Amino acid sequence: MDTKENDSKLFTPGPLTTSLTVKQAMLHDLGSRDTIFINIISYIREKLLELADASPDEYTTVLIPGSGTYAVEATFSTSVPRQDAKILIIENGAYGQRMIKICQALNIPYDVISFGETERVQIDLVANKLKLNTYTHVAIIHCETTSGILNPIEEIGQLVYDHGTTKGSTVYIVDSMSGFGAIPVSLRNGHITYLISSSNKCIEGVPGFAFVISKRKHLLTCQGQARSLVLDLYDQYTYMEQSKQFRFTPPTHTMLAFKRALDELEQEGGVQGRARRYQNNNRVIRDQMKALGFVELIKPEYQTYIITSYYYPPAPFQFQTFYNKLSDKHQLIYPGKTTVADCFRIGNIGRLFENDMITLVTCIKEECLKHERTPAIIEGEALSSRLTQESIAFQINYFSISSTISIDDEIENNKFHITDY
Repeated sequence: MDTKENDSKLFTPGPLTTSLTVKQAMLHDLGSRDTIFINIISYIREKLLELADASPDEYTTVLIPGSGTYAVEATFSTSVPRQDAKILIIENGAYGQRMIKICQALNIPYDVISFGETERVQIDLVANKLKLNTYTHVAIIHCETTSGILNPIEEIGQLVYDHGTTKGSTVYIVDSMSGFGAIPVSLRNGHITYLISSSNKCIEGVPGFAFVISKRKHLLTCQGQARSLVLDLYDQYTYMEQSKQFRFTPPTHTMLAFKRALDELEQEGGVQGRARRYQNNNRVIRDQMKALGFVELIKPEYQTYIITSYYYPPAPFQFQTFYNKLSDKHQLIYPGKTTVADCFRIGNIGRLFENDMITLVTCIKEECLKHERTPAIIEGEALSSRLTQESIAFQINYFSISSTISIDDEIENNKFHITDY
């Protein structure tokens, strides 16, 4: 299940590095109305419910062609009534802000509670917001890949469940694009009405479709509410239930790849097994980058094991040069997406293992030595200069001493472990 040797390794939040067998699954042509393909659709819908701890009696899976944002917009467009509705968006990054743009485009009344891009959603502030206002819907990002923050969706889900005139009357929408499949989530325990994710994230498929795991009872109340034809979640659901097919042309090859990716997820031990690999990847990359002196953007207690953001080192660091040199070595990272600091991101999801993390950091170290300077090197040079001056002063004051410690040599030999001093 290795990736193709000449493929670049993608240390990104998606699309991701995929296994060779996932790629090979796409080497077959199937008719969109073929029985084999229809069975694959049913298999995928059922398997996703299992991963979400969602009973098929209460929940259903709706598949939507396009990227994850298509499914987010389809959910907003369909689930929010055209009248007497207002949605609270809980945001702490670019993907929460994208929800705001969707509401603006669809003329959906909304309110926002914002947290800093480097801060986790605070449960007490959300509780107070819900206490002082009435909302029909609440939406949140699970793993905000702007920075790498993991938000407390189950705790917020309990607040949403208790909100409103009757328990469970408020619709709870969770965008788990970069978490589902690797971060355990329970729709039942989290009181989630709609959970959204896509094919090219932690399940390790390829881009082409997204999915919405929906509470069936609520979805059935949404007929005629959609502001779009192709993004009508209700119509897509009813058509799938009746015919087991897509309303319009489905991404057949992407579905074949996703079927294979689901099988490989199960072989790895399911969500827990994949989480263990990603956690180890994340530990390795963070330990190695820390040794080089790079500084993380997010507090450790807020950090998830999906992606990590790092501040740019001091000048003369140039990200584009840094990126290009790593790309030449088939190592692809992502620029930062925050507005609060210049940073870049390293993802550790997809078909990546510990050796891939070590290879990336080795390349980073090599390129920093040739073209840039790591924070540890810069810090080491400053310390070297200071200690050298102290050494000179020592020699002047104690000229009779015949030998002095060669501090420069010590700094040169230990520049990547400068934090030990």
